Amino acid sequence: MTSTKTVLIVDDSRVSRMMARQYIVSMHADWIVEEAGTGEESLLKARSTPPDLILMDVNMPGMGGIAAAEQLRQEFPAIPISLLTANVQTATRERAAAMGIGFVEKPITEARIAQLVATLEAA
Repeated sequence: MTSTKTVLIVDDSRVSRMMARQYIVSMHADWIVEEAGTGEESLLKARSTPPDLILMDVNMPGMGGIAAAEQLRQEFPAIPISLLTANVQTATRERAAAMGIGFVEKPITEARIAQLVATLEAA
């Protein structure tokens, strides 16, 4: 029996958010899935209800995913954050590693989402 977890999906693509949500809910119907379309919105949502996991796109209008992840990491050092992005440049991967956050390539698949949420299943 797992306790209810909250996952925050941050992506400017509504379709990407819907796909990730669908995969999470199909695995854990009792989990809460919050969505944000911008880095700025992710900060507001995390501050109002700190999630157990944050999935963050990199390339978004306004505050990008790296900047948002940096702020979230400072404010919530214990929350796992993973970049979920099509930006597969070595510099992006290295930046994520230096910040202590995960990195998963798009496209969003059920297997990739399962890998990300597996860390919460044991908690």
